[in-house]
Amino acid sequence: MASNTEGKHRAEFVQSLAQGNRSIENVTIKSGQNIQAGEVLARELTGSATATADAQNTGDGVMGTVTVTDQAQVGTYMLTFLEAATNAGAFMVEDPGGINMGEGNVAAAFAAGGLSFTLADGATDYVPGDQFSIVVTETSVAYTALPNDGSEAARCISLEDYNASSAALLGAVVMRDSEVNGNELVWPASQSAANKALAVDQLAALGIIVR
Repeated sequence: MASNTEGKHRAEFVQSLAQGNRSIENVTIKSGQNIQAGEVLARELTGSATATADAQNTGDGVMGTVTVTDQAQVGTYMLTFLEAATNAGAFMVEDPGGINMGEGNVAAAFAAGGLSFTLADGATDYVPGDQFSIVVTETSVAYTALPNDGSEAARCISLEDYNASSAALLGAVVMRDSEVNGNELVWPASQSAANKALAVDQLAALGIIVR
């Protein structure tokens, strides 16, 4: 007789949720991921951010690739020029909360707050008030124990199956204030007991209690 292995059901792992929709959020499942209901997910920042020059800028230098580490924040950073200089110019960079992360200069490498880039000199120098916006986004991926890419930090649990093999898609997850059945959670086959315990602690810090 052929065996019949039943997969996980939608929200089968949930034991309790907060009132209303407080426990649930929508996230973007990264393209290439095939997620199961009950799978523990982590955030992964995109490898590069999108930088856009303000349409009113005087300077016309080109922004190089903005690389992102897991120390970056999701949201919009602002680069603002403070002073003009021939073939140069000083600027400051503020994080999405408006906190000054540090100052840099045209044609010199800048690295702070999880961002690194070089803004090239152009034919026309920048003047005070010229700006760039730098947008950092994130996707959700299966939890792993790999360091420094964001996927080592558990942050939510998928409510149902999502096949994003060919394209990214939105998915509903349990993000906070809930109790879940640990026996119904899904982990990559390679995860050790120690890594799972670490993820359980990370979820607890977010208000997701694994029973």
